[in-house]
Amino acid sequence: MTTTRFAPSPTGWLHIGNLRAALFNHAIARQQGGEFILRIDDTDQERSKPEYVDGILEALDWLGITHDRVERQSDRMERYTAAREKLVADGRLYECFETPTELDLKRKKQLNMGKPPVYDRAALDLSDAEKDRLRAERGSHWRFRLDRERIEWEDGILGPISIDAASVSDPVLIKESGQVLYTFASSVDDAEMGITDVVRGSDHVTNTATQIQIIRALGYEPPRFAHHSLLTGPQGEALSKRLGTLSLRDLKAAGIEPMAILSLMARLGSSQPVELRQTPAEVIEGFDIATFGSAPTKFDPADLEPLTARWLSQQPLSEVAEDVRAAGVPEDLAEAFWATVRGNLKTRATIAEWWAVFRDGTAGRAEPEDAEFVAQALGMLGEPPYGPETWKSWTDAVKAETGRKGKSLFLPLRRAVTGMDHGPEMADVMALMQVKPRV
Repeated sequence: MTTTRFAPSPTGWLHIGNLRAALFNHAIARQQGGEFILRIDDTDQERSKPEYVDGILEALDWLGITHDRVERQSDRMERYTAAREKLVADGRLYECFETPTELDLKRKKQLNMGKPPVYDRAALDLSDAEKDRLRAERGSHWRFRLDRERIEWEDGILGPISIDAASVSDPVLIKESGQVLYTFASSVDDAEMGITDVVRGSDHVTNTATQIQIIRALGYEPPRFAHHSLLTGPQGEALSKRLGTLSLRDLKAAGIEPMAILSLMARLGSSQPVELRQTPAEVIEGFDIATFGSAPTKFDPADLEPLTARWLSQQPLSEVAEDVRAAGVPEDLAEAFWATVRGNLKTRATIAEWWAVFRDGTAGRAEPEDAEFVAQALGMLGEPPYGPETWKSWTDAVKAETGRKGKSLFLPLRRAVTGMDHGPEMADVMALMQVKPRV
């Protein structure tokens, strides 16, 4: 069975960069009728916060990315201990005693000699007596001893990958504090949970090489890997410094719709055009990992705004009934109100703004050169209730009285009623006006 996972760290709010891995893995599992696991990477107890775990669950639920079960790495420490013991017994995990300063000096010396800064495995040459002495003097950490051979796999996006393990330092799997690091915990989990496919960012390629060896050392076959490109800003600039403002909770607060996000992120960086979908199921149906390329992917948050507006314009009243009710729209006017304004909304928040136009009649404005004309025209407009015919009869009368026609007639009157240069059909607007417009 196809089994995928999304493994965020609850050390911050879920952002748009995280979402690609969540969406891609979710889509693959759902297309194959498989299992999608949400795995909370909370082995860093100092930085992991309960509110961030809640934020992850809420963001995925808001987007409609459903999981089959939740696993927490902090609940699996016994499994990591067992895996550690196996690797130590097999001679694949070894204790090291260098301090960060000593390691830094080693790296600088190697670079000065024109050599790659790869750990020299000095700890493997220590006697038991030397280890006992160092253990008493300082802490230790644990490294995985790589087989120094080429590590190869067929990447689902990048194609054939080959990395010489001799050019990579033996990875630290367990810190001095005892904290199990991502490379180790993720390998144990992927192996024991039967993960068949992993999609993640291209910054994990070297991790993948070492994890393939770790998983095999544990006695399992590694999953299929695919590495998507990293997001940049619209000009190709690094996005990392802006991710704090691109959290999903902030996008939600800004009124961006879930389907705008899913529709864009399911195609951005692929050879397929972005198409607005109506449901997560439609996004999954049209998803194809093989269409994604390796080039950095430019992401502009502004692209989410027109998609949000388009999605809202296509929705029936039932989809937004709660928002329309919260704006104060009377039940008997809700259908007519929604039919009138839905093609002119930026976000759900503007539903209330439009009802204020109809309810209060105070949104109007007039350019200085039109002030006298608008005052005259409003003087010719009676009191509500108005109907669908009101706009035509009013503008016909104003045209006959003032001689204005075309844009010079209709645009100032639209502004006088709505305060806007563009918008819904004015016949429909007038039929919803609860009070006489005022400028």
